[in-house]
Amino acid sequence: MDELMRKYEAEARVRKLQGLASKIVTGTAVIMSLFHLYMAGLGTMPTNKQRMIHLGLSMVLIFLLYPFWKKSSQKKAGPLDFLLAAISLGVNLYLLFNIDAISARAGLVSNMDIIMGTITIVLVLEAARRCIGIELPLLAMVFLAYAYLGPYLPGSLAHRGYSFQRIVDHMYISAEGIYGVALGVSSTYIFLFILFGAFLGETGLSKLFTNVSMAIAGHRPGGPAKVAIIASGLLGMINGSAAANVVTTGAFTIPLMKSIGYKPYFAGAVEAVASTGGQIMPPVMGAAAFIMAEFLGIPYKTVMITALIPSVLYYLALWVNVHLEALKLGLSGIPKDQLPSARVELKENGHLILPIILLIYLLFADYTPSFAAFYSIIALVIVSFLRKHTRMNLMSLVKSLDTGARGAVGVAIACAVVGIIVGVVSITGLGLQLANMILMLSAGKLIPTLFLTMVACMILGMGMPTSAAYIVAGTVAAPAMVKLGVDPIIAHMFVLYYAVLSAITPPVALAAYAGAGIAGADPTKVGWTAVRLGLAGFIVPFMFVYSTGLVFQADSVLLILGNFATATVGVICLAGAIQGYMVTRANYLIRAMLFSSALLLIDGGFVTDIIGLGLLVLSIFMQKAKLVRETVNNAKA
Repeated sequence: MDELMRKYEAEARVRKLQGLASKIVTGTAVIMSLFHLYMAGLGTMPTNKQRMIHLGLSMVLIFLLYPFWKKSSQKKAGPLDFLLAAISLGVNLYLLFNIDAISARAGLVSNMDIIMGTITIVLVLEAARRCIGIELPLLAMVFLAYAYLGPYLPGSLAHRGYSFQRIVDHMYISAEGIYGVALGVSSTYIFLFILFGAFLGETGLSKLFTNVSMAIAGHRPGGPAKVAIIASGLLGMINGSAAANVVTTGAFTIPLMKSIGYKPYFAGAVEAVASTGGQIMPPVMGAAAFIMAEFLGIPYKTVMITALIPSVLYYLALWVNVHLEALKLGLSGIPKDQLPSARVELKENGHLILPIILLIYLLFADYTPSFAAFYSIIALVIVSFLRKHTRMNLMSLVKSLDTGARGAVGVAIACAVVGIIVGVVSITGLGLQLANMILMLSAGKLIPTLFLTMVACMILGMGMPTSAAYIVAGTVAAPAMVKLGVDPIIAHMFVLYYAVLSAITPPVALAAYAGAGIAGADPTKVGWTAVRLGLAGFIVPFMFVYSTGLVFQADSVLLILGNFATATVGVICLAGAIQGYMVTRANYLIRAMLFSSALLLIDGGFVTDIIGLGLLVLSIFMQKAKLVRETVNNAKA
């Protein structure tokens, strides 16, 4: 499992340090976690200063944990790594101790400020290159060049341009650059939820989820695939990392799926799609959802409510796909006497769910996410003492603090780099220009605008963290949708969906490739199978743009229920078309009818719904007639 994590999950491609360096990293990580817990529970430090400490400690960990390149030593950090770590901490501490003085002189920056800012930008880009890959830093460098070369650019991309000093000042000193909203969300919300996940992992919650899922669904047709869906969905609700979820649950579920007859590529794809959905499944939806709430200035509770029905449709579609595949292949489940008892599992470990219930309650009670995460962590430590085998001792507490900080640095550095991109957009007005370009290309029509936005999100998501892809696409594409009358939260949810789904979309599909590694299957085949199984996820965003009841934006409860009902039928039709099976095996005509029915049900209009339902009824009637003929012919034979 560790090998798979290192191969497919950016946060796990780290050195295995030994000796003093290992102790320094662990100490830094523990201090970082304790600092964030203190700030969430008792701290009064201004948020901008908290961001500086957050980034400084994150960069220290990155330069010590992540090698300069793949051939560098994996067991020790070199002198250059320690030097870069020290400088990273230094430039952040410089700003921490001087930001008040800089503000007092009305924002006039000194030569030393510019030097420190330049070093910070360079080190942030290098830290990001080491930790999350070259794609995002390269994109940030393109944006920086755009800010500087504005007068020399053609057409509508041209602007007056900004001096080197002005750009550095904006990125380093202002609240719209590196230390902007994205890094603020990382330091106040995201870090604590990742830390909460680390504590849950140390108590063995993932095993509880897997065993309860086995008890619920393991005996049903295609049971292991349904176990993967339930377990990955539950774990994803408090994790939010697709590839990590694949490795955690897939190491158990993928071999089980293969053992009952699912093809290896299909088993890997099921796990990838199920794990990817964790980033759109409330209550904890991954980093991008918290950033969305902050960008829109709305409570995180609103984001959770908006995401609820679409996420249910996503998992329902996957469930129906694996069920129909099992029926088509004649696959059974696991005998009940070989399955764990849900009652026993809940009796032994059910107390670990209490902190999650507390977390959900606090979020819906309008407490801040940081407050909710802080007290949920405290509650988890307390309830762990209810059973001897889950009790957290000093070593497990230290390990949780260490693991949480290590897992958070990738998000932190991604948010810092995205801050550079957002800073360029804000200073140049590029967001408005790109939004106008999208509207021009789409001729001001909604469907082409949605399609262009989808493509942009998918491209940005290739090898880039979801949060980064969401922020960039949300900054430049969501405004175009809003101009066409789409509600801002729906526009941003649309962008989020496709940023998330890039994890299963070839050519760069990290979650699918992680599943392929466990399944021993061709990664490309797993990737395209994942796209097929997750096709509902690509269609659902179009559904909630046109049927706003799916995101609880409707005039009546009846309309919400109506939209949900027709969407449910739509994703079932889509699954039948994909699998070529509903009542019995379907020919191409019936599959085309089912697919057409699904598309017609996207539109919340009465006429399209009636036509779509009519096609479904007709296809079922035709399949039943075919089944009767097959039964009669078999009886005669």
